[in-house]
Amino acid sequence: MVITAAGRTYTFTPSFVVLYNAADPGMALKPAGIKKVAYNVLTWKVTDTSKADFRQQQVSNSVAGDGFDDKILRSKAEARTANIFNAGESISIQANSAEQKQDTLFFHFPANDRFTLSAYVVLSAKPYPVLGYTFTPLQAGYYSIGYTGAPVLSPARAAAIWQPLIWQEKRIPDAAYLTPAFLAPLPTTLVYDGAVTTGALAGPEYIPFQPLPVLANSRFGVALRNKEGQLQPQVYAPIPGGYLSKMKAGEPFHFALELVATPGDITATYQQIAQTVFGFHNYRHNDIASLNTALDNMVDYAMSSYAWFVDSLKGCAYSTDVPGAVKNVSSLNPLELALVRDDTAMFEKRAYPLMEFMLSREKFLFSLDSNQQIQSPSRKLKGPVAPLSELAALYNVFGKENGFYLQMMQQEYGKDRVRNLDVKEKGDNWINAMHLYKATGDQHYLATAVTKAKRYLQQRVYQPQTAFNDPFAGSFFFWPSYTDRWIELSELYELTNDTAFLYAAVDGARHYTMFTWMCPAIPDSLITVNKGGKAPMYWYLQSKGHQQMYCPEEQVPAWRLSETGLTPESSGTATGHRGIFMANFAPWMLRLGYYAKDTFLLNVAKAAVIGRYRSFPGYHINTERTTAYEKADFPLHTHKQQSVNSFHYNHILPMASMLLDYLVTDVFVRSQGQINFPAEYIEGYAYLQDKMYGRQKGSFYDEKEVQLWMPARLLHISNVELNYIAARKDDQLLLAFTNQSNQPVTATVTVNPLWVKTAKDSTFAVTVPANGIQAIALHKAVFRANSFQQQILAATGDNSKDYAALETGHAKAMLFKLGNYGRRLYVYLEDDDNKVRSAALQYTDAAGRQQTLNDTAYPFEFTVPLQGHKPVSFRLSVVDTRGATQTGKTVILGNE
Repeated sequence: MVITAAGRTYTFTPSFVVLYNAADPGMALKPAGIKKVAYNVLTWKVTDTSKADFRQQQVSNSVAGDGFDDKILRSKAEARTANIFNAGESISIQANSAEQKQDTLFFHFPANDRFTLSAYVVLSAKPYPVLGYTFTPLQAGYYSIGYTGAPVLSPARAAAIWQPLIWQEKRIPDAAYLTPAFLAPLPTTLVYDGAVTTGALAGPEYIPFQPLPVLANSRFGVALRNKEGQLQPQVYAPIPGGYLSKMKAGEPFHFALELVATPGDITATYQQIAQTVFGFHNYRHNDIASLNTALDNMVDYAMSSYAWFVDSLKGCAYSTDVPGAVKNVSSLNPLELALVRDDTAMFEKRAYPLMEFMLSREKFLFSLDSNQQIQSPSRKLKGPVAPLSELAALYNVFGKENGFYLQMMQQEYGKDRVRNLDVKEKGDNWINAMHLYKATGDQHYLATAVTKAKRYLQQRVYQPQTAFNDPFAGSFFFWPSYTDRWIELSELYELTNDTAFLYAAVDGARHYTMFTWMCPAIPDSLITVNKGGKAPMYWYLQSKGHQQMYCPEEQVPAWRLSETGLTPESSGTATGHRGIFMANFAPWMLRLGYYAKDTFLLNVAKAAVIGRYRSFPGYHINTERTTAYEKADFPLHTHKQQSVNSFHYNHILPMASMLLDYLVTDVFVRSQGQINFPAEYIEGYAYLQDKMYGRQKGSFYDEKEVQLWMPARLLHISNVELNYIAARKDDQLLLAFTNQSNQPVTATVTVNPLWVKTAKDSTFAVTVPANGIQAIALHKAVFRANSFQQQILAATGDNSKDYAALETGHAKAMLFKLGNYGRRLYVYLEDDDNKVRSAALQYTDAAGRQQTLNDTAYPFEFTVPLQGHKPVSFRLSVVDTRGATQTGKTVILGNE
């Protein structure tokens, strides 16, 4: 059959291969031996050692914890193949005649003593012709029928390819791997020749919505390399040794696929298939709660005992993966929440401790256990672990009055560092140069950033990647490793208005959408969940002795339960972490969708966030469909009482930042940029990037110098479909409402008098168009006086000495200047308990009295709240492990 596209012809032949095994071939996922890449591939047992071409990747002891399955990673070595053509006895067959009846071609195949095969193509099917076939075995066994008739292209002639999950651009698989249905965001592989994209697409009916797709119910797999090593999209159903592959003689097996040949590149084809075959559109709305309610509940949870913050270690418990450890992402997440939400407790209990942690610790993952290997923690105080971008943001937030941040930035720019796992990050790069420019205004740094970024475009963006060797990626695990640095490119575009950076960012974002689930198709029906009143039991937590949770049995619309728009966690854990709620890419994608007028990016961003939870939902969708993580009280349980999904407590604050970022960006987009608040950048690690609001004032239509101000439960709104942001200027409360539904909404709004009193309009009605925005200004508003936000953002002009390196204990001392809110002296020792038994800090308080603080357990560190703006004098003493005392010189920080 011939398809014409873009003036070219593409022939799809009625060609198949049948794979036969008399006994179960032992299908199993194994870690692929791809250098620098964490990924699991399908493999099969072989008796012919000449076909045992799979070399299982050796996995270190540090690779462990939630998401890693020892049954996959550390199973015994066997003679196996990952090549689909070696997965059984192979029989090729091609039709020897055809006849057309109306819009359908019927194919006839030569006789075979193992099976019979019939096939047809519906030529008029839309959007693509449909090829269906019926296979009937004549003897019992394990069978797989592969369609091998799609157009063939040599790797050298391909402009781009795609095989889920990890092969993009021109990173061509090194073998004929088969991707099982449950790991395919769309059930196809694709080849782009520079004009037209071709593919063989499994029919949507063969990846049902219920139950949740897993390996055990995957009905097919997709492949890209053919037996000769050429590029040829293929579909194999069933998977050898997989679901439905064991067949009895005389029992027919039916399957259908769609033949794709369409003008446009691979990301355009991905969008087209998602929309036309699987029905992707702007499908979500708030339904259960506004995003503001979810944010309020999430922040409440973050401050509760259930959020498992370990005060003594200044960190979020990470015992889910590494017993006894804490792990933090960024101090900027709680600092942003404290600023925007006018929240003193958030600053004192979370932001300030994390600021100290990020300046003192060597790595994000901190463990006092020196024998701990899982995920490569550190127990050293060899900071700062904060990336240069975070140091720049902190420098800016506190009015550029804390000079030690700038000093650290310049040091970090000149060296490489490992902060997370074992990934080494280069200091001298265009991204860090960009952040140094943001902090200093030095045009040299901007020129360096632009020059190096243009070189990056030439080397990384304009030249499709052919291998997993992107130096910015480090190791290939989380999805940002697999695309260009599109988030940072969008930041550089906003600084320079250079559209070269915009186009590169959009290209990276569109490639990122190919990690988001676009299937299964969402039925227009109700789904029964939590049968018998029991929530799903995640196997990993069951193995850790967790108690099964209860949740009311209920029927809900299927769309509310869909993973469409979410990504799996990573290439290495996609088998168990199907759809993660940490969709930090969404606000960035929303913004780029606006800049590029790309509705697909806009809709993917919305699908990832809207209408999914009322509070922190845990990490992922993984076992079966449930409404458990929709509930407001879902996270309000102790760790061992959680059974539905993983809780990574260091994710709570970054997720709250993501919701705030989405709220602000959504208003920016819907107002066509007329409501705009400048932001700092939260780099974090992995995929935990956010914009940070609250430091800089912005614009609200015609009003300038407006302060974003969104305290907890500022508004009560009668309709959950409305999200809002709030800002203040003088005596005005400025509100922008966004309607997340496709119907106009009229709601009653009441302003919380605990935060602001208005003259007469504390309760009012607002009407917001479908998917639209409405802004309102309330005048003569009386706000809380001398709020935390106003105090900490106040400039004091204090540029006094604020840093000292001490010989005693190899200590570091910093004077934090926190606007009019106050000052803190922070001192920590790099020497650990192998050298030091105890430490004492002697200082003079504001009244001139001598005070002494003692620390007898590692980590040795001191925090001293200071009053007023007088200088602080102090000295440090240590007792070493032999009992000898060393006392250092007196140090003075602050104005003389």
